[in-house]
Amino acid sequence: MTSDCWDSSFELDKLAELSIKTGVALQPDQDLIITSPLEAAPLVRRLAYHAYKQGCGIVTPIYTDPEVTLLRYENANKTSFDKATDWLFNGIGAAFDNNTARLAIVGEDPLLLSGQDPEDIGRANQAVSKASSPVRERITRFDVNWNIIAWPGTKWAQRVFPNLIAEDAQKELASAIFKASRADGSDPMGAWQAHNANLRKRTDWLNSRNFMALHFYGEGTDLTVGLADGHEWMGGASVARNGVICNPNIPSEEVFTTPHALKVNGYVRSTKPLSHQGTLIENISVNFKDGCINTANASKGQEVFLKLIDTDEGARRLGEVALVPHSSPISQSNLLFYNTLFDENAACHVALGQCYSKCFKNGDTLSKNEVIQRGGNSSMIHVDWMIGSQSINIDGLDEEGCATPVFRNGEWA
Repeated sequence: MTSDCWDSSFELDKLAELSIKTGVALQPDQDLIITSPLEAAPLVRRLAYHAYKQGCGIVTPIYTDPEVTLLRYENANKTSFDKATDWLFNGIGAAFDNNTARLAIVGEDPLLLSGQDPEDIGRANQAVSKASSPVRERITRFDVNWNIIAWPGTKWAQRVFPNLIAEDAQKELASAIFKASRADGSDPMGAWQAHNANLRKRTDWLNSRNFMALHFYGEGTDLTVGLADGHEWMGGASVARNGVICNPNIPSEEVFTTPHALKVNGYVRSTKPLSHQGTLIENISVNFKDGCINTANASKGQEVFLKLIDTDEGARRLGEVALVPHSSPISQSNLLFYNTLFDENAACHVALGQCYSKCFKNGDTLSKNEVIQRGGNSSMIHVDWMIGSQSINIDGLDEEGCATPVFRNGEWA
């Protein structure tokens, strides 16, 4: 499929307009950084068009090239994998401090590094996790308005639709992206307004109950997730610290909050594969004791997963718990996207690592130490993986331990 074809795609243009106006909610005179795979340049151009029409100051695209990434793993000295572009992350962090908005496009081959040395991958991931702190901290604090959308990358499309030729696979993935992103109708922004209202009903109910913990149980899972003191449920449109109401993830079907880093106990296994930094990790199974993973294994990609949870002390603890019904549109598509932006919206999930400080009452006023004192986790990583299915039930537990049904057989109770 040629770039010219994508440049003239009506749906692609609608996705770009949706991202600028509803996703990142770009403000007049606000600058914008776009990170993107090289292949997604046609989408970047449509985003730039709508950004400038919206009054953007300047659009700065930053491209990555998977071929260059592979060349590093195939040819670089081992010392290369202990390095990361800290200067770039520092610059992006400084841009955020100047109220620059952030837009990220995903679309890379989810198995790009499947044939590479797990030791090299683990070292490179740790180096990036450390160097990217200036960006990650500002994003998890929700300092500025931001948004993530997807481009139907050719290699990615062939992973999702392995029985189709490249062009047909890309067309099918594009259609799935537009549908999941609610960009395929006549009024995408109106559709998101209604969707945000439905998510708000869920968060309002959960916040009114003020559960102390959630109990997940079902096939392969018996896990009690304590919730942080003064936690707040969020989902859909949210207010960034700079006052802009944006939708960080398109698509999004989740409502989420902050677990208590010291109060997670039991066992849980993944219900979908995790695609992390070019490696597929399947059938994750872990045990938690007092918030910390004490045993972990996976049927595929185990070495990469074990290195991930050894990134730092907080990497073995939870920073997010999210609820998604099995009937979500992404789940009902019966597609495995091999991409967390989509697969996390097909099932309930948890995230290892850094918590979102915005998921506290008055979270925008809390210091880092205050977040930790309330049970929020601190880490150099934030990695989501799926634990929900139509076999999983969830109870909300109050201070006395009394249970209220929240999910039954994967659906809101």
